[in-house]
Amino acid sequence: MGQIQVEKNVGGIEGLCVILPAVHGDNRGYFMETYNQNDMKEAGLDINFVQDNQSMSTKGVLRGLHFQKHYPQCKLVRAIKGTVFDVAVDLRSDSKTYGKWYGVELSEENKKQFLIPEGFAHGFLVLSDTAEFCYKVNDFWHPNDEGGMAWNDPEIGIKWPQVVGEYQGSCSAEGYTLEDGTPLNLSDKDQKWLGLKDTFKFE
Repeated sequence: MGQIQVEKNVGGIEGLCVILPAVHGDNRGYFMETYNQNDMKEAGLDINFVQDNQSMSTKGVLRGLHFQKHYPQCKLVRAIKGTVFDVAVDLRSDSKTYGKWYGVELSEENKKQFLIPEGFAHGFLVLSDTAEFCYKVNDFWHPNDEGGMAWNDPEIGIKWPQVVGEYQGSCSAEGYTLEDGTPLNLSDKDQKWLGLKDTFKFE
């Protein structure tokens, strides 16, 4: 292989991978292959991505935790500007790690990518002033198929970096900030999801 480094089953959760592409640089800048299908196949990751998405978010924005119920997506995600803390939660009912989470910092500096298979909830928190986030998916967005779960469910216990606040029994962002006082910013929809015990499970 040689072109990419793949750490498989990160956090002891089967299927989750952190990928570090090869970066070639000189005094003009650098070149990096963000995705090479041959290298991925050699690493045992044979995925047919069908769409690329990109979003921009400001500091304190938390997007998630999201998934599609009947058209689950495998995602390959990275930050091309700024820094985010990216999280996946295992919702596969037959998994030994059901309900477990893993998080990784993705930034334009470390150039790490996070591969999240089908059957996971996914979300991220923006730690820099702004962040541009890119993700490849292996199925299209189905607007009536979206599901989600509470970002702060104590049963899961995600340790979001820099977040200050006490759980008040819901996933409302009220009362939560980053350590520098930046308010946590969630969509109305993301402040209404339920916790793990009431969340959709992948069979």
